[in-house]
Amino acid sequence: MPTKIETRPKGQEAEHTGNTPADALAHLPANQIVGAYTNALSARLIDSKILILLRQGKVFFHIGCSGHEVAQVAMALAMRPGHDWAYPYYRDLGFSLQFGYTIEEIMLEALHRRGGPSSNGFAMPFHYGHRKWRIVSQSSPTGTQYLQALGTAMGAAKEGKDEVVYVSSGEGSTSEGEFHEAVNWAARGKFPVIFVVQNNRYAISVPVRDQLAGESVSLMVRGYGGLNRYHVDGCDFPQMFNAAADAVGRARRGDGPSVIEADTVRLLAHSSSDDQRKYRDPRDLEDDLKRDPIPRLERFLQEKGILTAADCARIRTEIQTRIDSAAEWAEGKGLPDPSELELSVYAPAGVVPAAAPTEAVHTGPSVVMVDAINHALAEEMAVNPRMLVYGEDVAGKKGGVFTATRGLTDKFGNGRVFNSPLAEASIVGTAFGLAVRGDYMPVVEIQFGDYIWPAFMQIRDEVAMLRFRSNGQWTCPMVIRVAVGGYIHGGLYHSQSIDGFFTHIPGVRVVFPSNAADAKGLLKTACRSLDPVLFLEHKGLYRQGFASSAEPGPDYTLPFGVAAVKQAGEDITVVSWGMLVQRSLDAARKVEASHGVGVEVIDVRTLNPLDTRSIFASVRKTGKVLIVHEDTLTGGFGGEIAALIAAECFESLDAPVGRIAAKDTPVPYGPGLENAMLPQETDIIRGLEALIRY
Repeated sequence: MPTKIETRPKGQEAEHTGNTPADALAHLPANQIVGAYTNALSARLIDSKILILLRQGKVFFHIGCSGHEVAQVAMALAMRPGHDWAYPYYRDLGFSLQFGYTIEEIMLEALHRRGGPSSNGFAMPFHYGHRKWRIVSQSSPTGTQYLQALGTAMGAAKEGKDEVVYVSSGEGSTSEGEFHEAVNWAARGKFPVIFVVQNNRYAISVPVRDQLAGESVSLMVRGYGGLNRYHVDGCDFPQMFNAAADAVGRARRGDGPSVIEADTVRLLAHSSSDDQRKYRDPRDLEDDLKRDPIPRLERFLQEKGILTAADCARIRTEIQTRIDSAAEWAEGKGLPDPSELELSVYAPAGVVPAAAPTEAVHTGPSVVMVDAINHALAEEMAVNPRMLVYGEDVAGKKGGVFTATRGLTDKFGNGRVFNSPLAEASIVGTAFGLAVRGDYMPVVEIQFGDYIWPAFMQIRDEVAMLRFRSNGQWTCPMVIRVAVGGYIHGGLYHSQSIDGFFTHIPGVRVVFPSNAADAKGLLKTACRSLDPVLFLEHKGLYRQGFASSAEPGPDYTLPFGVAAVKQAGEDITVVSWGMLVQRSLDAARKVEASHGVGVEVIDVRTLNPLDTRSIFASVRKTGKVLIVHEDTLTGGFGGEIAALIAAECFESLDAPVGRIAAKDTPVPYGPGLENAMLPQETDIIRGLEALIRY
């Protein structure tokens, strides 16, 4: 069937219905076509070689592209490697070779050797990434890459560059909500991203009939206005290349994104851990073999007089020789050095000072926390034209549900401060794609901690992992601002403390200020950080008088990993953060007055990195410690601090480490219930009195 751009359901008239892409292949030099064939055949023969290495116990995992090669090389041939961007999925070996990977580099990755451009042996093979060619390091979760590619395309559009962004997947991944979020935002904004769906009719063992509600992916997305749609035979090189060239041309001209559904065949099992004979009919497998794209491409080349059968045989022999040599060469290379295991979790410069700085004395007018945050954002945007602020309701006169971004659109324009769709995964996923470009510093807002969970996959599996899985080749610094906490009668879904969850994730910094001055200084540091930062803002502190302070000047920044001693004492240490710092101070003063003991109160300010130096010094001095936090007792970060104290200060302790935290229930709505669930000043007093009596 001819390649067709679909703009409306069949049977409905539309001015573009039936447009067929031009025969771009006719204008392509023969040597480029031969190069594409060579890469497609290389991908096929690499699959075969790695399966041999797997049986020999030299490779631990394989996921092949056999049956997809021609669609992939045709797509890459239509693009400009090193200028355009690529988010390939794990089956994209053919694309990666055509885009710039060498056979030798593939073998380094397959054999988990040092020097592999994707991960240096730190990540599974076939998760492609190559800084030189702008192939962004990929992960195993399916569907997360769509939003990241969209973010990178957003950046290209903002810069006015003619870059095109490729993102691919199988048809199964289009069942993920993030696919639809990405297509929706891309179509609305006419961003230069091309979604290539390689439909081999099986998502591991799940057939396409159990995935799609309609006949095809291209029909499924027909409701997204402004989207160019193609449905082609991905085993046919001319069809695929002409569609790819047309979509790339449209993207470069600013004519919007495209979805190309390429019907392919899966000639191998899903992966080396799968046996497709358990769920596929033998006749189905035989039918796929009849559509094998490599022999079809060879026939095309011979019919056009570009290559002879002898030429094809010679090329095959040359490729096989190179693959065998590359495997032997790669096997002789060194393995990853275990001593480097922790080097690519965070930025190498770090953020923890060698010694605690002297606390600054601020002389500005008094400011509440929400205004201090607003001022910090404005000051950083003024000095950093790369900084973008976006999220739900953040733009215009509203400035977020708590007004933290009020006035920023007027100051910096809606190109830098804008509203996102109501989709948290979209917010963080696009921030990833913007940040990897190096052009932008995204500072995004999630309205409530309770609603961050749709973005959790992006944060945990993508944002936090990127530096590590790429061995430091790729990074995505960003700030994720989140309103958290209770004490304002928000009930189950507006009061959650989420710090315990996120301190468990290596690769993300976690910041939790307790007052306006610290909030401003820490946020300004976050906006300059080379690491992703989760910036937690307790909404109960936004306008509290006790959380207000003299405002720091525009040059003030507060380093991460430096706790503040809010009150000195000799007998008991209290370690706290967020809203509970003030309650701890109030409780400490009452206990001092009634019992004559000195209570030292430490505000950790950042949970990751944690200032253990200050905590340990205080505990060694006092011999007793109470950890106070708003999150639930079970799984709260206080348990980690208690374990650290027990390990490092055991001989200095005169009593068991005490903990005061919320009860292990959701936060209820009624004031009496909320007060019973969340820690109160009276609870802290009881905890201090128990340590006094011990």
